[in-house]
Amino acid sequence: MRTTDQAAAVVVGGSLAGLMAALGLAKFGIAVTVLERSGPQPRGGAALGGAESNLHRLLGPDGLAGPEATAAALNGSRPHLQSWAQAHDLLRRAAAADPHIDLVHGARVVEAGQDETSAWARTADGAIHRGDLVVGADGHRSVVRRVVAPERPDAAFAGYVIWLGIAEEPELDVEAWPPGMDIFDAGADCLLGYPLAESAPPGRRRLGWAWFDRRRNDLLRATGCVDGDVVQHSLRPADLPASLIAELDAEAAQWPAAWRDAVRACLRRRGVTGTPVAEYVPDRLVRGRIALVGDAAHVSTPMTGRGFGVALTDAEALADEVAKAVAEARDDAIPAALRSYQDRSLGRARELVESGQRFSRSFAG
Repeated sequence: MRTTDQAAAVVVGGSLAGLMAALGLAKFGIAVTVLERSGPQPRGGAALGGAESNLHRLLGPDGLAGPEATAAALNGSRPHLQSWAQAHDLLRRAAAADPHIDLVHGARVVEAGQDETSAWARTADGAIHRGDLVVGADGHRSVVRRVVAPERPDAAFAGYVIWLGIAEEPELDVEAWPPGMDIFDAGADCLLGYPLAESAPPGRRRLGWAWFDRRRNDLLRATGCVDGDVVQHSLRPADLPASLIAELDAEAAQWPAAWRDAVRACLRRRGVTGTPVAEYVPDRLVRGRIALVGDAAHVSTPMTGRGFGVALTDAEALADEVAKAVAEARDDAIPAALRSYQDRSLGRARELVESGQRFSRSFAG
């Protein structure tokens, strides 16, 4: 077993859960290599409720001082970190500044494995990255989950899609700005609307929305977004058929004025992504020296609004157990630590997904 200064982890996936896991481990002096398949360029994303308080736990108040926070401070207000892109940018910058973390972009992991003394991840170019443990944070289509739970590696399609968009105030004609989150139920459709960056001055505000739609499963299968019972990918803005844009534009008439305008503004510029909802109730989170966090570990409908918070709790519990293990300097300490992480986290992860499944079964039938 290595000493604390030499302990090393490989994190597969550099999205929110992976960056949080890396930062949690690095806080205890553990060297972390993060393998992320995409590049370092800024990434998009929809709304992310509850991000500010959760990020404060991990990064502290100084870690929230990004460009938007600076702009908000000049206006005498406090930033509201409520978008995926904002949260990811803050986490990525914190990880890039941490001397214990090595961010490797363009590294698509195709296989993970382990032996008695280490675990490893192999990327598409043949490179093997080895550490005392491997953390799978590679999303709902996790490659690492195939090692941890080979008997049930795939998340299942929940039977509906979520159309996601964020509208900018200059493209809207809204008389009364929505004061907070709204939920509208229209039978075959459900809409969540939420103002973003509430500290922004009038003229620079944004409205995020998520439209739950159970009527387009045939389209998802025809476009390859869903294959059998497995979600393969989202329907990207550039891939939206013109006929679908027109249909959604017409159907948006069912929503109240502000949200109708927000949906239609996004549709006009094709700023809409269709994400088939997947769900995965885990039976296990670890195997030997390999552990799962975030959507690799448990996949719930966004309707729960708790996925980000639970992913952070995963990262904190994992880092806590691993830090105790490396201090013990025993050959079996890492596998034992990961079992302790599973004992702490599995029940919470199952409850999260099962609570969302009650909505999914009611909504999708």
